[in-house]
Amino acid sequence: MATTPAPPQAPPKPTWDPRRPQPVFPWLRPTIRIRLTLLYGGMFLIAGILLLSIIYLLAAQAISTGNQPFFKIIDGSNIRVSSDNCAAITGTPNLQISEFNAAIAQCVDRQRQAALDDLLSRSLLALLGLAVIAFAFGYAMAGRVLSPLGRITRTARAVAGSDLSRRIELDGPDDELKELADTFDDMLERLQRAFTAQQRFVGNASHELRTPLAINRTLLEVHLSDPGAPVELQQLGKTLLATNERSEQLVEGLLLLARSDNQIVERKPVDLAEVAGQAVDQVLAEAAAKGVTIRGARKPAVVQGNGVLLERIALNLVQNAVRYNVPEDGWVEVDTEIQHGQAVLSVSNTGPVVPAYEIDNLFEPFRRLRTERTGSDKGVGLGLSIVRSVARAHGGHIAARPREGGGLVMRVSLPV
Repeated sequence: MATTPAPPQAPPKPTWDPRRPQPVFPWLRPTIRIRLTLLYGGMFLIAGILLLSIIYLLAAQAISTGNQPFFKIIDGSNIRVSSDNCAAITGTPNLQISEFNAAIAQCVDRQRQAALDDLLSRSLLALLGLAVIAFAFGYAMAGRVLSPLGRITRTARAVAGSDLSRRIELDGPDDELKELADTFDDMLERLQRAFTAQQRFVGNASHELRTPLAINRTLLEVHLSDPGAPVELQQLGKTLLATNERSEQLVEGLLLLARSDNQIVERKPVDLAEVAGQAVDQVLAEAAAKGVTIRGARKPAVVQGNGVLLERIALNLVQNAVRYNVPEDGWVEVDTEIQHGQAVLSVSNTGPVVPAYEIDNLFEPFRRLRTERTGSDKGVGLGLSIVRSVARAHGGHIAARPREGGGLVMRVSLPV
């Protein structure tokens, strides 16, 4: 029984996603580390402000004696006092006792307030310095605590690029983060086994079905080449030959779908304009038979990828656009260009009105508009599934939207 080799290991998928808007200032992103730093530093700052307020109130209460000085002169004559901090009693002759006592009280109050202001300013400077140290210490500690999460994130990104062989294998204490990493590793192990088994089954089944289908096609063609065969037998042979051809297309589609789910390891420069032109040339006869006009501006758009698979993308899209079109005066527009650092292949057509809620179903295998697995001569229902798989394998994506007036606009974006 024929077997297929295991799929090659794929390189990690680039972390940049063209569908996700990039922030203007990435360093302002509210990460968990920043939030923990703000939490630690904010709690320290609040505690410091409370402590400073208590110290200030206690100090103010300790040195406060109301509006009265520590002493006052009750009686005396010819009082002369000199002070560097109280100009009101220095060098003023013939002071009355009441005036002298009022000046002394005012000077004491002023000195008390100056002492409190000096305490407050020095404390605020000390608090500011300690807050900077606390925020820096909190940032460093948050990074150390969250470093296992960064490792888990990097592994998850590699797995998102179809590299299911990656594991976290986190060392350290048996805490919640290590339990999370071990659980994630177990899940990846099961996913890899299931994914590999599914690919092997599809590949083996497709290979095994090729031989009997090829034999059936050969026998049918031999019988149809007999000029003495009855008309009924020839008609039956043509019907069976068409059914056999659909089965061969289904097998080829399944095999291509299984192969295109992997990342493309060997890449070469491919011009989407040339690929789209070849696809248009292959469907010109069918389009002419259905009265469909093919137009469009195909500008150079070179990408790194597999030319055969990229040609399959263009061919499937153009064939669908021709086959699912209006009976008269239909058209298909095929454009290629470079937009925002992405190579874009756009295929739009006239056709039946497609509800927006049915767009996602079109990309599922064996699904067509309002039908499933129906016997139709338009295909086997794998075209758009293959397109999506091949686009993902090249690091791109496909988007579809209903066209006003009927038909669809298919847009494939690939990194250049």
